Amino acid sequence: MRDIWKRKQEMAVLDYRTVNGVPYLAFPALERTGIVCHGFSTRMGGVSTGVYSTMNFALLKGDDPDHVRENYRRMAKAIGVDQEKMVLSWQTHTTNIRKVTEDDAGKGITRERDYHDIDGLITDVPGLTLVTFYADCVPLYFLDPVRRAVGLSHSGWRGTVGRMGQATVEAMGREYGSNPGDIIACIGPSICQDCYEVGEEVAAEFRRAFSEKYWPELLCAKPEGKYLLNLWRANEIVLLEAGGKAENIQVTDICTHCNPDYLFSHRTMGSERGNLAAFLSIKEL
Repeated sequence: MRDIWKRKQEMAVLDYRTVNGVPYLAFPALERTGIVCHGFSTRMGGVSTGVYSTMNFALLKGDDPDHVRENYRRMAKAIGVDQEKMVLSWQTHTTNIRKVTEDDAGKGITRERDYHDIDGLITDVPGLTLVTFYADCVPLYFLDPVRRAVGLSHSGWRGTVGRMGQATVEAMGREYGSNPGDIIACIGPSICQDCYEVGEEVAAEFRRAFSEKYWPELLCAKPEGKYLLNLWRANEIVLLEAGGKAENIQVTDICTHCNPDYLFSHRTMGSERGNLAAFLSIKEL
């Protein structure tokens, strides 16, 4: 398949696939294990129209709910999961994580969610698919192949300062006995440093949260008190300091803002747009 993406390095990291007319991105590090179904959506392959075209997963942004549900059905079929066993986050830039059980199946899809302020989901139940949402913020995928547990977390700049990656690793350890060194972690498509300009207030938060030795990597100074912020590297540091192994961490090579024809980007489009989604499920035996 022709590679349509503007990538940040010559050697491709993410695989680009199309199944049943639905394109999506996938991490080889997760695929190689053979024990999960996963994907990261694009703007393509759905039925939404206008500013939501075409593969929008946000039910609360004004899109036709029937279109959104059809998009979920198509994505579920493409990655090989059961739409009715999806469980959706309710993101508000927290570091709150929910343990997902059989009782949660379908929440956000077939029935209302009975929780709020949840930016991370973890489970060890095969067949349940965790779903989180994006349009520049960082998706974090977690797989413990030893304990057969997974996690999926949303980490914008606030979540990164709050060490969402560490919070997810610790939650998996607490609930499933996961060893950080066993966890495969993937940092998904999101805004790159070249595209992510922030002010002094945000820069100060990162200087507070990260050791001074990392500041040159994380913050590139620009005129008028602006900085270019490296969320990819910041999340990688968080994962390493949480006990992850460098060889078990895979970092995206695709930026949402660099690819606005194929991915939703808040920095490009503002709030009048759809949402991308990350999906992760343990395969049923």
